[in-house]
Amino acid sequence: MTTPAVESDLGWALGVVFRGYVRAAEEVLADLPGGPRGYQVLASATTGESCSQQVLAHRLGLDKTVMTYLIDDLERSGLVERRPDPADRRARLLSATETGLARFAETAEALRRVEEHVLAPLAAQERDLLRDLLRKLATRQDDGSNPCAAVDEIQC
Repeated sequence: MTTPAVESDLGWALGVVFRGYVRAAEEVLADLPGGPRGYQVLASATTGESCSQQVLAHRLGLDKTVMTYLIDDLERSGLVERRPDPADRRARLLSATETGLARFAETAEALRRVEEHVLAPLAAQERDLLRDLLRKLATRQDDGSNPCAAVDEIQC
């Protein structure tokens, strides 16, 4: 049992919700190359807006070497492909394959069910509001800054 002081602590609340989500999501993502990071890369590759590995690594807050290995694994699994960038022959554009699109759709649906389970105590409108508020905090949409910089700003 927790105390009111603990229950009002943002860190405690975020931790409890996060751990619950991660436990359930790990099962869904267990056989996807790269797990949660692989899912984020695959999700980005399905948008139809091809971007370079370097841009995607920056956007997701991943080291470019980690990104290379991650994309290698996804490519070996037939989920993504690299193509030369017509505007920069040194760069490679990432896009999802047909298999990758289907796998993303299946995985996204399974993760949606995980989300619904974790957010079950909230009404539908509250779920939407929570998602919007978290997205705003995570991407700093209100000030137009780099989404990956938000983590760097909170160095204690």
